[in-house]
Amino acid sequence: MGYTEQRVTHAAAPPADGADLGQNTDDKVLVIHPGGLGDICLSESTFLSLRHHFGDRLEAVGNKRVLDEFSEYFTRVDSIDARAWAFLFSGTHEERPWETIVLIGKDRSTSFRQRLRLLTDNLIFVEMYPDEERICVEEFQLRQVRQSGIEPLLKALPVTTGSRIILYPEKPYRKEKWPVEDFLQVREELKRRGLTAILMRPSNVTLPGSDLDSPELLGDVAAFFSEGGFFCSNDSGMAHFAARCGLRALTFFSGTDPLVWRPKNGLVLSYDKEPPTVDEVAAFITAAVSGRASRYGPAVQSI
Repeated sequence: MGYTEQRVTHAAAPPADGADLGQNTDDKVLVIHPGGLGDICLSESTFLSLRHHFGDRLEAVGNKRVLDEFSEYFTRVDSIDARAWAFLFSGTHEERPWETIVLIGKDRSTSFRQRLRLLTDNLIFVEMYPDEERICVEEFQLRQVRQSGIEPLLKALPVTTGSRIILYPEKPYRKEKWPVEDFLQVREELKRRGLTAILMRPSNVTLPGSDLDSPELLGDVAAFFSEGGFFCSNDSGMAHFAARCGLRALTFFSGTDPLVWRPKNGLVLSYDKEPPTVDEVAAFITAAVSGRASRYGPAVQSI
């Protein structure tokens, strides 16, 4: 891709909750990101690039629960659902409070951008993900960052050691998912093979026999992930967060393109119609843990 790889070392002080919107923001840069956990994780290189370009001037509004985990890039993080930010959607404001506004989103109708242009002299739009092009989200965004005259920087993620395997059976919504109940069988098969397997139950899943309930706070999740190992799940926001925390992600894809949505630091098991069997998944995980699988990176194994 030709991007410089960097790590963030200049963390900003945590912003105070409920900060006054009336304070002078003429030299500030507002970053709007309405996405969820996975979307925000995939935008971290964009955050890094913006921070390097604009310095200690970034404020963020979006999903505060998630963006708080990325506070090293921002002087302030607020919830986009707060009443104080309603003017963003109406475009009614007496002044132009920000020097620059960066919108990382979709906005297919362009109506949101039209309203935001009433609030700033400089609007930068970074489309969140491609609709048809087969390009990973991170590279797709960084290409747009470069086109905006900002040097694109690639966020280097840590990779932890350890051989424990965290199984995360997320409940399906719009995406096809490998069956929740099969994760229990995989755990038992991995234990039979002498591996350490932990079943981490999401809050929206009823699954008797799980080893651990997923912590409510992402900070607590990150602390648990910091002990290292592998994270095995369907394509999910938590898979991207696990990769960000240094776990090696083993991710199942069906119905979505892993070349676009794959987590960093891991391997992908992709299938179209028939889902893999418990034995096939156990073999995939065993090969990854033993180092016999493909290198970690944008590798895709199809079944």
